[in-house]
Amino acid sequence: MNVLLIAIDTLRADHLGCYGYGPATSPQIDQIAGAGVVVEDFIAPHIPTHPGFTTMFTGRDVFDHQIITQGGARELDESIKTLPEILRAHGYFTAAADNLGRWFERGYDVYERFSWDHDPTGAWRKAEAVNNAAFKVLAECDRQDKPWFAFIHYWDPHTPYLPPKPFDRMFYSGDERDPAHTSAVEMMTNYPAFQYYFNEWMPGCRDVEFPRAQYDAEIAYCDTCLSHVLTCLDTMKGAEDTLIVVTSDHGEELDEHEMWFDHHGLYETNLHIPLVLYHPDYFCSGEVKPGLAIHQDLAPTILDAARLETEIEQNQMQGVSLLDPPEGVCSTVGRESVYITECAWMKKHGFRTERYKFFESLYDELHKRPQFELYDLLADPGEQNNIADRSPALVEMFRKQLAEHVAKRLAETGGPNPIEEQHITLTHVGNVDVAVPDNQILEGADEAEN
Repeated sequence: MNVLLIAIDTLRADHLGCYGYGPATSPQIDQIAGAGVVVEDFIAPHIPTHPGFTTMFTGRDVFDHQIITQGGARELDESIKTLPEILRAHGYFTAAADNLGRWFERGYDVYERFSWDHDPTGAWRKAEAVNNAAFKVLAECDRQDKPWFAFIHYWDPHTPYLPPKPFDRMFYSGDERDPAHTSAVEMMTNYPAFQYYFNEWMPGCRDVEFPRAQYDAEIAYCDTCLSHVLTCLDTMKGAEDTLIVVTSDHGEELDEHEMWFDHHGLYETNLHIPLVLYHPDYFCSGEVKPGLAIHQDLAPTILDAARLETEIEQNQMQGVSLLDPPEGVCSTVGRESVYITECAWMKKHGFRTERYKFFESLYDELHKRPQFELYDLLADPGEQNNIADRSPALVEMFRKQLAEHVAKRLAETGGPNPIEEQHITLTHVGNVDVAVPDNQILEGADEAEN
């Protein structure tokens, strides 16, 4: 069996048609979902990109792999094997269209990088640059006489939201600079961490609905480019025995909590991401499956589908396989709660259960939110009503569980607590090049971790 893992950076589940979204952002992904399986509650527990992908590729949490910051100086320990390393050791040809580098480059026979024009005054053809690399990767896969694993990493809809025509403004028909608009004034003029960055690629914007709509346009652009990759896959030998996985490293805050157009904050906007799987023999029911699944489950699922299930325990993965032939995917993994963290702009950790979200702030100079936030996700799915002050018993219960979980994992791993030992790496974004540095190490990261 071959594996095509497609990661669409910064993609929220709730902005896809297969997750109930109205605007036509994702017809290609929706088509895969219609034939395959959609995991309803798939959570990115450790955000943003570096901890997210590390968790995805190792099946382990931050206590194990210790990658909790974004662009930090710490490297993944060589003793912790990644999914491509494991698959290659078992005879797979492994290839990637990616530009993260560092430990994310480990385990690949072919690692095809890409880049695009970073001029913020014009369109960014990110997905087309990825496709150019992806076609080379798939051509190498097609030359093999053994199974292959291919990873394709799209950078839409990550900011800046600058899709090319005809996608540009496809969901927005107004004038974002109209003085009558005031909804974006605060973020454009009184938000030092991001306002200079925002003004580079949407100068003069006064209407927050404009970047919201452009986020959707970015998804539509990426979805169209993805269709070309899948058309290429259809022409390849062994296409009928290929597991297709579509997911993300994290979501995106738009304007829901005034953490505008970035991926910090332990809210569902950032944690609830898509997981769509398709294989004609396994994931083929066309259903939406419930149950609390997490990044750690992805590597075990792929290994199980590749009949390498013994590698899950051997590599000490904490996730569980979602594969349950002939049903396709488990209706539930029996998970009651998920430990969640962020340590890029702010230091926060907590739990996400099927009903509640609780997290504690350990450091937050950016937004200065309350120390404890508690949300009833059934009554308040948008997490607009912090009930921590009115629910002291629940807060105390979660604090106790949090302390017990941290103590348990520290005892099991014998390592330090990464959220205490490591420092945040982001305090402001001044321009588009700072947003995604070429070497994936943020300025000051070395000093921050020494």
